[in-house]
Formats: sequence, C-alpha cells, structure tokens
Amino acid sequence: MADQPRTAPAARWVPWVLMAVVVAVALAVGSRPADDATEEDRVRAIASTVKCPACSGQSAATSDAPSATAIRAEITRRVRRGESDDEIRGYLAGRFDDILLTPTSSGAGGVVWALPVAAVVMAFAGLAFAFRRWQASSPTTASPADRDLVARARTGGSPADAHGEGDGR
Repeated sequence: MADQPRTAPAARWVPWVLMAVVVAVALAVGSRPADDATEEDRVRAIASTVKCPACSGQSAATSDAPSATAIRAEITRRVRRGESDDEIRGYLAGRFDDILLTPTSSGAGGVVWALPVAAVVMAFAGLAFAFRRWQASSPTTASPADRDLVARARTGGSPADAHGEGDGR
C-alpha cells in the first residue's frame, strides 16, 4: 500500500461533483412538464392534485361524485380560458378549505418538498465525512505489540491457554 501514489484531493472529488451534476440535470429534465400535453391531460393532471370534497382521500380525477364532476368541469373551463395550473389550483384552494392534495412548490410548500431531499443529501454527506475521518484515523501499519499478539495466536499461545482466554478465567 505504501508504494501506491496518493491521489490529489481535487481528483478524488471530481467524480462526486460530476455525479451531482448528472443527478441535478436528470431531476431538472424529469420535473419539466411535457409541452405536448393536451387539454384533457392538463385537466386530469390538475384534478389529480385536488381532493374530492365529498369523498374520503380520493382525488377529483378519480371520483364519480357530483362535486368531483363539477370541479373537473370548472378546471376544464379555466384551462380553456388559458389560466395556468397554479392559478386554477389557487382558485380552488381559495374556494374550498384544504382541497389541495399536494402543497404548492413556492413559499412554505417549497420547504415541504425540499426539506426531505436536503436531509437525505446531508445524511449522505455526513456519512461520507465520517467514513473519510475513520479511514484517515485508522492505523495502516501494525505495531510491534500487534505483531507479537498475532504471532502468539498463530503458534497457539501457551499450552495451559488452549482457547486463548488468557490468565483471567
């Protein structure tokens, strides 16, 4: 091990930085809405983020209740008028109490989405830091006492101590 060349500190971090960039780009590309979504797709997508007022735990997209049908019709009208998804959700949230299934992506709602991701990233960073410190602090060579202990164990130690328990039985 002693004859292996040490890697420069910057060279050790380059693969990690590249991996972080790839993950960030993949998340950015994956989170972009599709531009070729039809009107029906948009209505279904918005309705799937809204609770059915008459149903327990069901979205307005999957419910057959009259109130869910009315909400889908309202969403359709607003989509045809050219309103954005956030504007439509905002209208519904203002009209009904606790109707949104997913929090908004801005303000306090953004924290709800970002906090778990940040916690996981921090946990992995903490583990990487701890493993680095552990690796750096571990001895790389055996001391003479360690060598003596291993030699005694390999030769069987003393005949009176056949199981290696020592003198303190």
